[in-house]
Amino acid sequence: MISRLPKWVEYGAFILAFVAGSVNAVGLLGFKHQAVSHVSGTATLMATHWSTSPLDAIHLLGVLVSFLIGAIVSGIFLHGNSLKLGRHYDSLLLIEALLLLATIYFLNQGQLYGHYLASAACGLQNALATTYSGAVIRTTHLTGIMTDLGIMLGQFLKGKGFDQRKGVLFLLLITGFTCGGASGGLLFEHVGFQALLLPSGVCLILSLIYRLYRQYWFKYHRKLENRQKPL
Repeated sequence: MISRLPKWVEYGAFILAFVAGSVNAVGLLGFKHQAVSHVSGTATLMATHWSTSPLDAIHLLGVLVSFLIGAIVSGIFLHGNSLKLGRHYDSLLLIEALLLLATIYFLNQGQLYGHYLASAACGLQNALATTYSGAVIRTTHLTGIMTDLGIMLGQFLKGKGFDQRKGVLFLLLITGFTCGGASGGLLFEHVGFQALLLPSGVCLILSLIYRLYRQYWFKYHRKLENRQKPL
C-alpha cells in the first residue's frame, strides 16, 4: 500500500503526527493529565473511575464519544480508501483547525467542552490519514506504528528483507509525534492553552497548501488535455 502512495504523503504524515503530538501534550499537561489523541488510555481511565468517581467516568465517556464523532465526520466527507485530489482533505484540515481554536476558547473559560472538541479533532485527523493510507498510517498514536516497526525488524533479523520506505515512514511518524509533544509541552509552560494555536495554525497552512496544489494540478491537466485534442 505504501508503494502506491505519492512521496509527499510521507511529509504530510510527519506534519500530522507533529500536530497530534502537540495536542496530546497539551492534553496531558492541562486536561487533568488526560490524553486526547488516542482512546486506549482514556477507556482504561473511564473503566477504573466508574466505581470511585462516576462523574469523571461520564466525562471520559464523552471524550471517547467525541473521538468517534470526529472520525464519523471524516467518514462523511471522504469516499473510498485511495488518495485522490478533490476528496475534501483541505476541508477536513480546516475543520480540525477550527475545532482546536474552539478548544482554546472553551478551555480558557474553564469549560469541559474543550476536552471534547480536542478529542474530536484528533478523531477526525486519525480517520483522515487512515482512510487514504488503508490503515497503514496512523498519526494520532504510536502503538500500531511501533508494533508494525517491531514486526518488520523481527522479520529483517530472520533474513526476510526490510521495506525501507515503510521503515522511513514509521520513523517519520515517531519523530513527528515526539517533536510535536516536545513543542506542545514547551509552549504550554509559557502560554498555557494558547499552545494549541501551533497545531491549529499548522492545519490551516496545510489546508491552504493542499487547496492551492489541487487547483494547480487540475488547471495543469486541463491545459494538457486541451493541447492533446485534435484540431
